[in-house]
Amino acid sequence: MTATWSQRMRHATDLDWAAATGHRFVDELLAGTVADDVLAHYLVQDYQFCDAFTALLGQACASAPGLTSRLRFARQLGMFASDEDTYFIDSFDALGVPEAERFEPTLTQATLDFDRVMRDAIESRSYAQVLAVLLVAEKLYLDWAERADRDGMAATRPEHVGWVDLHRGPDFRAWVEWMQAELDANEPSDPRDKDAAERAFTRSVACERAFFDAAYGR
Repeated sequence: MTATWSQRMRHATDLDWAAATGHRFVDELLAGTVADDVLAHYLVQDYQFCDAFTALLGQACASAPGLTSRLRFARQLGMFASDEDTYFIDSFDALGVPEAERFEPTLTQATLDFDRVMRDAIESRSYAQVLAVLLVAEKLYLDWAERADRDGMAATRPEHVGWVDLHRGPDFRAWVEWMQAELDANEPSDPRDKDAAERAFTRSVACERAFFDAAYGR
């Protein structure tokens, strides 16, 4: 069977994808052994993406070809604004993260780079570019979170388990599979737009790997 466009992009990034989904951070998170300062640093940096990610979902709504797709993004945006934000606040409280550090931390280069990728996609107003970045952000997390189903998870603390559970399960998998199908169904006919989307996909995967690395490299 011929690979789809999204599958070809995914296979082209195998090295960085495998390094991210099999990262030491994921190993320690699933085992419940990740150090509190490492997890706190990671979550603080990840929280800084909330603005760009919300805008990215909003741009997906604006760029989508019809109401059915727009409503799908709108539902996901509502979930992100409730469940995920609640997890962050509860985890910051449990890990003793000061208020100022939650909202105005010093950003790592990995955080700045990924934020730029998201904002470049937003500014492009290209449905393909927006979907490419969204798909990486969600599918890569689904892949590592589902290791808990395949390999088992020893972690029990809510701040460990909660982050895994936000990125697995039938609803999250259905969301990722829908986005992947939507990206393939909207493969650009314009070679320039297609090339830009492929570059956005590749940049996003590299940023995901670097972001995990940065949890230990501050």
